[in-house]
Amino acid sequence: MSYVESVLADVQQRYPEQREFLQALETVLHSITPVFGDHPEYQEGGVLERLVEPERIIIFRVPWVDDAGNVQVNRGFRVQFCSALGPYKGGLRFHPTVNLSIMKFLSFEQIFKNSLTGLQLGGGKGGSDFDPKGKTDNEVMRFCQSFMTELSRYIGPQTDIPAGDIGVGAREIGYLFGQYRKMRNEFTGTLTGKRLDWGGSLVRPEATGYGAVYFAEEMLQGAGESIEGKACAVSGSGNVAQFTLQKLLDLGAKPVTLSDSGGFIYDPQGISRERLEWVMELKNEKRGRIKEYADEFGVEYYPGQRPWSVPCDAAFPCATQNELDKDDAGKLISQGCKVVAEGANMPTSTEAIRDLIAAGVLYGPGKAANAGGVATSGLEMSQNAMHLSWSFDEVDKRLREIMRNIYRATAEAADRYNAPGNFELGANIAGFRKVADAILDQGVI
Repeated sequence: MSYVESVLADVQQRYPEQREFLQALETVLHSITPVFGDHPEYQEGGVLERLVEPERIIIFRVPWVDDAGNVQVNRGFRVQFCSALGPYKGGLRFHPTVNLSIMKFLSFEQIFKNSLTGLQLGGGKGGSDFDPKGKTDNEVMRFCQSFMTELSRYIGPQTDIPAGDIGVGAREIGYLFGQYRKMRNEFTGTLTGKRLDWGGSLVRPEATGYGAVYFAEEMLQGAGESIEGKACAVSGSGNVAQFTLQKLLDLGAKPVTLSDSGGFIYDPQGISRERLEWVMELKNEKRGRIKEYADEFGVEYYPGQRPWSVPCDAAFPCATQNELDKDDAGKLISQGCKVVAEGANMPTSTEAIRDLIAAGVLYGPGKAANAGGVATSGLEMSQNAMHLSWSFDEVDKRLREIMRNIYRATAEAADRYNAPGNFELGANIAGFRKVADAILDQGVI
């Protein structure tokens, strides 16, 4: 049994119920197998055995009182997975599906994503099974205050810097930051994704979506093509999907779909800037359903379906994990889709990834393609540390350069290991080697 298979088998035996974590682990470890032939010191130093176990897992109860005066209790999590490259960095997710397996998968992926950015950031992730949907502002505030009362013990600007994720937007970050400030009596850059007036960064809301498009454009340019004029299927209709659409329009592409948990809309003429603004008001202010777009503009709505069956040149899964499976990949391949860039975390199943790469589709894994969000969070941290604010164009320029560098690093690693164009293998190897070297350098701790 190989070193990688031995480590995997050990983890599978210890955590058989953690499906999402095991899926992420298997994807990364299988793709980095060639590295150990060139670097036996990684096995001798037990790098994988150390890397697959989080440095720290914090699980706590979150009691809060709803508007009816009833006591509610949720579970809170923070997985501080690896700090070899810097303080833990990663978002907070508030969603009913949150559990330890999902937190471990997200924080494990975050290690390599943060490594690829070139910034000094470790990997972590957290959240709660609290659902902000249907809650009043006061209920969300009380929950966030209770959540942060406990979490504040374990975070700080040189220790762990959380950000937003699904269910955690500017409102939630504001309440969390306010409680942290009160608990610690300090105004620091401990949370990113803040509003501009009190320490936030321009481009941070746009960064994940923008970055996914920048990475897709780099992949296409490497193949002698461009995103301009291409029909693009986008899933989701939240922050990442909205700004993916915005950047696609900036670069002359034609986005044709959006979705939510109820289904998807198909606008074959392309979702215009005016219609995108309508969607942003619908989702961000009215908290409506994407079906209302179909009713408003007279386009097709497909209830209970995902948007990978429509004709497209590029696909941007921006909703949630495992939303693009083997059958969906087959549909994309059959209609000539050229590129898939992940705006969400692990939205493509292992079998689908394998089929896309085998068919020659340019596949940008989330740890590379959606690293723009954490990269801009890192830029927000830099601005906070210097007590200044950069212009939109300055931050966007830095974001694009970071995404270009991520592309180059992944492409070079893929070429070095005789897998040109395999950006999954390239991203995993490039991210892993930097972390592995740091782990060895710092001793057995």
